[in-house]
Amino acid sequence: MLSFSPGDGDYIAQLGDFVAIPSVSRDADPGTMRRAAEWLAGELSFAGGRLLETGGNPAVLAELEGPPGAPTILVYGHYDVQPTGELSEWLSPPFELTVDGEVMRARGATDDKGPVYVVLKVAEAFRRQEGRAPLHVKFVFEGEEEIGSPHFGGFVERHAEELSAQLVVSADGAMWRASEPSVSVASKGLLALDLELSGAEMDLHSGRYGGTVANPVHGLAELLASLHTPEGRVAVAGFYDGIPELSRERRAEIAAVQFSEDDYRRELGAPALHGEPGYSTLERLWERPTLEVNGISGGGRYTVIPHSAVAHVSCRLVPGQDPELVLDAIRSHLQAHRPRGLRLRLDVEPGSVPAYTIDPGHPAVRAAVAALEHVYPGQRVLLAKIAGTLPATVLFERQLGAKTLFFSFSTADEKLHAPNEYMRVRRLREGMRAWEQLWRLLGEGPHRLGGN
Repeated sequence: MLSFSPGDGDYIAQLGDFVAIPSVSRDADPGTMRRAAEWLAGELSFAGGRLLETGGNPAVLAELEGPPGAPTILVYGHYDVQPTGELSEWLSPPFELTVDGEVMRARGATDDKGPVYVVLKVAEAFRRQEGRAPLHVKFVFEGEEEIGSPHFGGFVERHAEELSAQLVVSADGAMWRASEPSVSVASKGLLALDLELSGAEMDLHSGRYGGTVANPVHGLAELLASLHTPEGRVAVAGFYDGIPELSRERRAEIAAVQFSEDDYRRELGAPALHGEPGYSTLERLWERPTLEVNGISGGGRYTVIPHSAVAHVSCRLVPGQDPELVLDAIRSHLQAHRPRGLRLRLDVEPGSVPAYTIDPGHPAVRAAVAALEHVYPGQRVLLAKIAGTLPATVLFERQLGAKTLFFSFSTADEKLHAPNEYMRVRRLREGMRAWEQLWRLLGEGPHRLGGN
């Protein structure tokens, strides 16, 4: 068993140095992004950590040798983070790791710098205490995951031989909740687009021109409302095509999960839950696709008729849905429902991906369950699904022929992408112990890492 000897304070201080680099891939300058990559490469210097160019933010690669004939895994994560959002909503500076009782709060603390840091410490401990890992471990950390990994696909294709492995293990992808260990066996796909309605060539005085031309904000509200029925079902014809019926057995499995809809609602501070009729909240969260309006802009607090209005819309997709066919269905719906007197323009975000799944019986999943049972004795390990999207999973399967195992020690309630993002302090050491056990189990066999 490895010794993780520094105190929590030492680990927190080191992680704080990583978090302090504001590596917001959406708008940070290239020098800041490179600084975060160089920090990672420096921490992996014992494994030959280095930067490689991607055409965008650099990737960090490293490799730790294992015994001859041992299997090879590729550990994936990312060093970029989301924007902070409204600074006034943060309880402490977003790029200053702040310990508040049992949690560490900062942007990137749990998505994905904290989980990545856990893996670094495990690799370092194996190298220092045993001279090598119990299997061959390659590392790749990217800096564009939060913007859809636009350059990562080409990078993986160009470096497929260097990245080749029998299994990818992702440090990204949160567990279901902190009260029970879980392994996720699926993640939803993603499709996102902006839609713009425009009318006159300029903003117009609402008194002088009101009632004579179509108002893009009014039209946008009407068009967005047409995307759903009042009950919450997506009203786009063809949106649900290809999705298999939810089996009676799967519904029974979900019903057996300890979950209180009332507690869920109260935790969110919502007056009521809402969604596609005919399904429980957990069924909708794990098994059903969504179409959400994420933001609207147009006009302002002055008396004009805006010349345009824009909405950002995203879909989380499930197995059976083809992103291109879903896009075609949405495009047809929007054109058919376009309000009179307004022009419609669509701007589809690059990098749409289908849903990802790994067979719950895959040997890597079994090894992950065993590792978690070792760290959390007496607790049942839940096989869950991630309602978010990790684009790299489909990419690795296509380019490397390798499945991805989610093994993150982030949890879904830790305000990922929101103000006051945090990670539980105890998850650092729990994660280190679990990654150690996972590597030992995968290294000793008889786990065959191929399969569906």
